[in-house]
Amino acid sequence: MASSTSSVPVIATIFLASLIAASTANFYQDFDITWGDGRAKILNNGDLLTLSLDKASGSGFQSKKEYLFGNLDIQLKLIPGNSAGTVTSYYLSSKGSTWDEIDFEFLGNLTGEPYILHTNVFSQGKGNREQQFYLWFDPTADFHTYSILWNPQRIVFSVDGTPIREFRNLESAGVPFPKSQAMRIYSSLWNADDWATQGGRVKTDWSKAPFTASYRNFRARACIWSTGSSSCGSNSPSSSASGGDAWLTEELDSKEQNRMKWVQKNYMIYNYCTDIKRFPQGLPAECTISS
Repeated sequence: MASSTSSVPVIATIFLASLIAASTANFYQDFDITWGDGRAKILNNGDLLTLSLDKASGSGFQSKKEYLFGNLDIQLKLIPGNSAGTVTSYYLSSKGSTWDEIDFEFLGNLTGEPYILHTNVFSQGKGNREQQFYLWFDPTADFHTYSILWNPQRIVFSVDGTPIREFRNLESAGVPFPKSQAMRIYSSLWNADDWATQGGRVKTDWSKAPFTASYRNFRARACIWSTGSSSCGSNSPSSSASGGDAWLTEELDSKEQNRMKWVQKNYMIYNYCTDIKRFPQGLPAECTISS
């Protein structure tokens, strides 16, 4: 009896430690709900976050921390059924008139029609770098992982570990690259039926409201920016990144390059780098530099 009772504190300690470990990365600790008047909710002890939209308002959240480079994953399940007119966004952004931004936006559609995944990169306040894709699965049926790798050499957008887009650092060719402004993570769900679905021709059906998107399993391997300095250090940026540092110099290998080319060949539906009518004075510099 003595041995069994003495083991209780040990078991309790182990159990408590496991609870602490499990709670080290959850939505309560990593994010603040910023708007929506109760339409955004953190559930399941911080493991799940939902955003909702109705005719009165959408909702949104942002990260507590700022990052200057990172490998950021989140799982997202999009609005099922008729989501026409809605936009669910997940992006990184800095502040100011010459802000940097890295965008995932999910444009809703009529029931049975595919979502459009819209991506963009802003540097020093300039965007106009849109690429759009269909997905090779139903993003409303289950959670899928959407990732942004942002290091000093490149930005890579990935879906379930498959790269779909790479934006390289081509500052040597005069192309601004996001590398000096810390960014927070933002996400929001809002009504954009003036443009989101078929150029605004299909409007939001409010009889289907509330519309809800769900998030889970956020993970950040990142350089955290705080009080003017980076957790990675200024002299050796790869020395102390949170969660390991290999991502700071990561690049796509040949298999990943081929996988990205497959996605772009089969699922890309818009690429600013081929839109000659949009750029009559010539395509942007990054579009004409061979990889």
